[in-house]
Amino acid sequence: MLYIEVISKLGKHIRTTKRHWDYITSKHESIIGMEKQIEETLKNPVYARLSKEDKEVYLYYAACGKYFMCVVCRHLNGDGFIITAYLTDNIKKGVAVYETN
Repeated sequence: MLYIEVISKLGKHIRTTKRHWDYITSKHESIIGMEKQIEETLKNPVYARLSKEDKEVYLYYAACGKYFMCVVCRHLNGDGFIITAYLTDNIKKGVAVYETN
């Protein structure tokens, strides 16, 4: 059953199940209860980067207090899914595919 489902700023249909969300939050407890911030990060990121290691993986970033929310997604055709999400104080290097001015 889908738990989070949005159209990202890059036009991809991004989703995750409750089961996978529970797995993500078991590894990154600081984002428990932050589903709305995850959705907002995907819809309105400050930055979106293409992973240096995998050309189908994108990292979406948005300000979240003194940190950035980072949502890591795999894009496949028109769809995508959340691999993981976490709070960070730095933006990973990679090819910029979106940046607000």
